[in-house]
This record gives sequence, C-alpha cells and structure tokens, in this order.
Amino acid sequence: MSEDFETTQINKRADMESTQASQPLKEDDTQPIRPVKKPSRWKSILIGVIGFLLLIGLGGFGGYSSGIGVRKNAEESIMVQQLTEQYSFALVDIEFGRYENARQRLEYIIQRDPNFPGAQEKLTEVLVLSSVPTPTLAPTLTATPDYSGVESAYARAQDLIRAQDWIGALTALDTVRKLDINYKAAQVDGMYYFALRNQGYNLITQGGNLEGGIYYLTLAERFGPLDNTAVGLRDGARSYMVGASFWELNWEQAANYFEQVAAGWPSMWDGTMTAGERYYIASVRFADELYTKQSYCSAYDQYAKAAAIGQLDGDAQAKQAQAYNNCYPPTAVPEVVTTDAPTDVPTEVPTDAPTQGP
Repeated sequence: MSEDFETTQINKRADMESTQASQPLKEDDTQPIRPVKKPSRWKSILIGVIGFLLLIGLGGFGGYSSGIGVRKNAEESIMVQQLTEQYSFALVDIEFGRYENARQRLEYIIQRDPNFPGAQEKLTEVLVLSSVPTPTLAPTLTATPDYSGVESAYARAQDLIRAQDWIGALTALDTVRKLDINYKAAQVDGMYYFALRNQGYNLITQGGNLEGGIYYLTLAERFGPLDNTAVGLRDGARSYMVGASFWELNWEQAANYFEQVAAGWPSMWDGTMTAGERYYIASVRFADELYTKQSYCSAYDQYAKAAAIGQLDGDAQAKQAQAYNNCYPPTAVPEVVTTDAPTDVPTEVPTDAPTQGP
C-alpha cells in the first residue's frame, strides 16, 4: 500500500511539472497575467452620441450669437432714429423758447449717446439762453375780436382754414376747446389734423424749417394717420437733418443720406442749400477721399454719381479720368509675328492625265 501511495505522489508531481513547463514565468514577473478585455461596442456608441450632441450645441450657440448680433444692430438703428427725432424736437423747443423741454431732451440724448452730433453744443446754448432774464414787456391794448361763444370761434376757425391761415386756424380751434371741449369733437379733431398737417408741409417745402415741419406733422399724427406724401416728406426731412449732422465730418455718410433725400425731394432745403446741391458736393468730396486712398474704381463710380447731378469742375474731371484709367487699364495688343514662307509657287499645273500602258 505504501508503494501505491508513493506512485500516486510521483504522478502528481509529474503532472504539476508538466503544467508549469507549459507556462514559463520570467524572473521579474510577480503579478499574474490578466486577460485582455476588448472595448465595449456600447462605449463607442456613447462617445459618438456625446460628440454629436456637442456639435449640435456648438451650432446652436453660434446661431444664438448671430441672432444676438442682429438684434443689437436693429436696436442701435432704432435708437439712432429715436435720438434724431428727439434732437429735432429739441431744436423746435429752442426756437419757441421752451428751454426746459429742450434741456430735458438734450440731456436724454447725451445720456444715451454722449457723441451724438451737436447735442452737447445745443445743451450749452440752452443753458446760456435759459439763464438770461427775459425782459417784461408792457401790456399793449389789442382789439378784442367780435366773436362770442363757441359757435363763433368754430366759424372763425372754418374761415381761417379756407383762407389757408393755418396758425390762425389752430389758435381759433384752441379757443373752441377752451370754451367747450366736447363741442363737435370729431369735426374739431379733423380740422386740427388738416391745419397741423398743412402747416408742417408748408414749413418744410416753403420755409426750409425742417425741425418745425417735423414737429407739426408729428402733432397731426395724433389726430389721425398721415398720408403717404406727408410721411415721405417727414422721413426726408429727418434724413436731411441727419445728413447735415455729418457735413464736413463724414462725407461718406453725408453722401448716403443726401442721396436718399435727393431721390424724392431734391429741392428740400434748410435755408442754406437744397438736398440736390448737398448731394452733389458730398459726392465730390467723398470721391476725392476715395481717390486719395487709391480706391480708383470706387472713386470713379462716385464721380459718376456727382456728374449725373451737375457739371464737374476741372480738377474733378481730371481725377475722374485718371481714376478710370487706373481702374480699367488698357490691355496690350499682341504683336503679329510673321514668318518667312516660300514665295515660289508653281504657276502651271500639269493637266495631262497619266495614260495606261498596253
């Protein structure tokens, strides 16, 4: 039995030696060999989905940023229009001696845009004018109109409207409203609209008073929507004023604004020059700047715009011609190279046909 036990032990040792021989170990191997795990397919899919979501997020952020930029540009454009309108109202307030209203408007403009053209200078002027004491005039006796009652005032307003005395009509309508605010309210509103609209139209087209015209047209709009002619005239007057604010400061902007005004109202003026004249001068000055910067093609186009309005002077004509040559240089004509060819050409052509032999 001991022999069988020894035989069994010898066999076990032999099996262990064979197993160890099949997997040799290095001397410095102290850790067991771990099986290599293959990457999970779901992990790759998850990484791809996350990357796709990141791309969508980046694209959305770019679109959001672009939308914010467009919105900011639109807000700036609206702000410029509002400030320009407030500036025109401030000028009207100054003209009629309403210095406190003008000061508030100008301070509002400066608060929103400290670099608004002319606002700081006008504010200084208003502060000086408001500090000057106004002389008290002795009351003078005036003839009392022979009108009593609201009906007489209403009839007086009708007569003044027929006579196209718009200021007088507005004064009579104010009397009607003071006497009886409800007297023929719809008719009085219509008469207010008619008088205010025509007074604003006349101030712009005949008097060259753009600020006053804008003011009266805006008041008329409170009683009803303006007609297309009045709206276009008011927009043209606003563009004229903005263009004048860029005069001698930015000829490009001045030319752009007066081009818009001259297209619809070339004879509009502010007491100094018409919109057509200002557009011509601004176009030439802007063309000179482009020529100095060697932007010859743009300079030539701008000179052409000015030439369509009036005759260019000698200097402008010379610059226009030079700008054209620099923008459209003449192309070189290729030289025709002739080669010597033989001139001996047989003059006689054999006409005898070959004959067949027998």
